[in-house]
Amino acid sequence: MRAVAHRLLLNLYKPTIIRKIMSASDQNSSRFDRPRLVIKKVLAKPQREGDGAVVRRSIGRSELKYLDPFLMLDEFAVSPPAGFPDHPHRGFETVTYMLQGAFTHQDFAGHHGTIGTGDVQWMTAGRGIIHSEMPAGEGTQRGLQLWINLASKDKMIEPRYQELLSEDIARVEREGVEVRIIAGEAMGVQSPVYTRTPTMYLDFTLKPGGGTQLHQPIPESWNSFVYIIEGEGVFGSFNSSPIGANHVLVLGPGDGLSVWNKSTKSLRFVLIGGQPIGEPVVQYGPFVMNTQAEIEQTIEDYHYSKNGFEMAKYWRSQ
Repeated sequence: MRAVAHRLLLNLYKPTIIRKIMSASDQNSSRFDRPRLVIKKVLAKPQREGDGAVVRRSIGRSELKYLDPFLMLDEFAVSPPAGFPDHPHRGFETVTYMLQGAFTHQDFAGHHGTIGTGDVQWMTAGRGIIHSEMPAGEGTQRGLQLWINLASKDKMIEPRYQELLSEDIARVEREGVEVRIIAGEAMGVQSPVYTRTPTMYLDFTLKPGGGTQLHQPIPESWNSFVYIIEGEGVFGSFNSSPIGANHVLVLGPGDGLSVWNKSTKSLRFVLIGGQPIGEPVVQYGPFVMNTQAEIEQTIEDYHYSKNGFEMAKYWRSQ
C-alpha cells in the first residue's frame, strides 16, 4: 500500500490560507444562513464481521441503511488473529483511515503494503477487486472504513488506489480547533485527493474549555453526517444537548455545520459529506450495482473468475 506507483506526491503541497474561527462573543450565532441541524442520531453498536473482528456499524444497519452516496461506515477494533481475509468488491470505493495501529493489505493484482496510524487508503474497487485486510501488529488495531457508492457510469472502471501517509495529510490548527483534511476543504485548505464521487472527509479535534467552536461550510446540495470518535459535543445549535462517542449524526439541509465543545475533555469527530448520486442501489454483500440483473452478473463473474475477476482463479493472500 506504500508502493511508489500509487502514492500521491503530496510533499509539494503547503497549506496557505486559514479561516478564522468565530470569537467567543459570537458563540450563539451559527454564521450560516441555513445552518445544518441534526435530524437523526444513531448509536453504533458492536457486531461481528470478517473472521473474529468487531466493528461498530453506523451507516449500513437497519436504522440507517443508506445515506446517498454513502453505503457503510464501520469503526473497527481488531486484534490478531482476527481480521478480514480474502473477500471481493465491485461497484464502489472503500476508504480506510487508521486511528491506532496498522493494517496490512494484499490484493489479487499484486498490491501489498501496510498503513499505520493516521494513514489513509482510498481504494476504488470499480469492476473488481479481491483483497485481504489484516492487523499488522499485536494488540488492538483501530480505524474507520467508509464505503462510497459509484455512479453507474463508473461502476466498471479499472481499480485504482490513492494512499496517503499521515505526514502527507494537510493539517491546520487555529484557536483550539485542529483539522486533518483527508478530502475536500477546511479553513481555506484544499486536499489534493481526487474523489470520483465528490466527497469531503475531515477529521476535527476541538480542545476542551472555553466553549471551543467550529463553523464548517458544506455544499448545500450534499448529504452529510458526523461520526463522533471520542468526547462529546454540541452540534448544529448552541442550545442543543451534548452527544457522545460512537454516535452517527445525520445532518439536515443547509450551508454549514456549527459545533461547540463545552466539556472538560477533547472532542474528536469526522465530518463527511458527499454529492448524492440519485440512482437505484442494489446491494448483495460486497457487490453494489444498480439492478438485480447486474448483481446476478457480478455473482457469475466472481464465481467464474471473469469480467474483472480473472486473477482470482489462482490467487490467495499470504
